[in-house]
Amino acid sequence: MAQPKQITVSSEGLKKLQEELEYLKTIKRKEVAENIKTARSFGDLSENSEYDEAKDEQGKVEKRIADIEAMLANIRVVDGSNAKTDMAGIGSKVKILYVDDNEEAEYTIVGPTEADPLIGKISDDSPVGSAILGKKQGEEFIVETPGGNITIRILAIARG
Repeated sequence: MAQPKQITVSSEGLKKLQEELEYLKTIKRKEVAENIKTARSFGDLSENSEYDEAKDEQGKVEKRIADIEAMLANIRVVDGSNAKTDMAGIGSKVKILYVDDNEEAEYTIVGPTEADPLIGKISDDSPVGSAILGKKQGEEFIVETPGGNITIRILAIARG
């Protein structure tokens, strides 16, 4: 059997996963169980949409619990304060120039569970994030994206 892929997170990302898991196990499970109990009291389960919805929600909650537990079993915590500044890596804050548009952007490279492009956190698995990894300040390179090829230049690298 293949070794599960290691998940990279910051200490903040680890804390969020642990808090979500605790919430799902202690609060959400009980809420869903109550919803199932209430829906059962409505009678005939074959035509009981409340019961079906509660069971579906229970399945989603249990799947998320299993997913988080699997992630936590294969997690590697990266502290941005240890990130190198000579080469982009996970935890680095990278200022780039989209050469074709002459537009600058600043991203922090994070693991996939913490990615949120709207606040400048891009995954090391994304086309741009993975292309930036290992690059140095001043380097220019082409990235294949679903929207076409783009040229990027690294302007600065800092700790995240």
